[in-house]
Amino acid sequence: MERVGLYPGTFDPITKGHLDIIGRGIKLVDKLIIGVAVNETKKPLFSLEERVAIVEQEVADLPNPRNIEIEAKPFDNLLMHFAEACNAHVIIRGLRAVSDFEYEFQMTAMNEQLNREIETVFLMADVQHQAVASRLVKEIAKFGGDISSFVTPRVRDKLLEKYK
Repeated sequence: MERVGLYPGTFDPITKGHLDIIGRGIKLVDKLIIGVAVNETKKPLFSLEERVAIVEQEVADLPNPRNIEIEAKPFDNLLMHFAEACNAHVIIRGLRAVSDFEYEFQMTAMNEQLNREIETVFLMADVQHQAVASRLVKEIAKFGGDISSFVTPRVRDKLLEKYK
């Protein structure tokens, strides 16, 4: 049976931390779907279509020695409903800090009530990415700070273009 993983997020924008989790996540599954959430409550800088396209461009450059299929898909419904529609067996989540864990713990408990067949796996962010958050990257970029250690050059350029 093909093990399908789902890595959901807003990815506004995708960071090196996200790419690290994706790179490690593909070691655990036969196929990885990156679920790009609509999430209007976060008021994304990039449109949904832009975020999906950026994710697709960025994952195309990732080392993928097992040739795992990686697909970016938008979604605007409950995570568990989206996971079921994708035939996902596991949801992959990245953790940076204790505050992430508290939120993720609640989310996982609720998701388990909706579908006990889909497991959630947590991957700790690499030490160099533990402080990286898309929200902070956007703020730094908006005020002219150097974001090159947080995002790829392509994402940096797209962010700077948005803030011109």
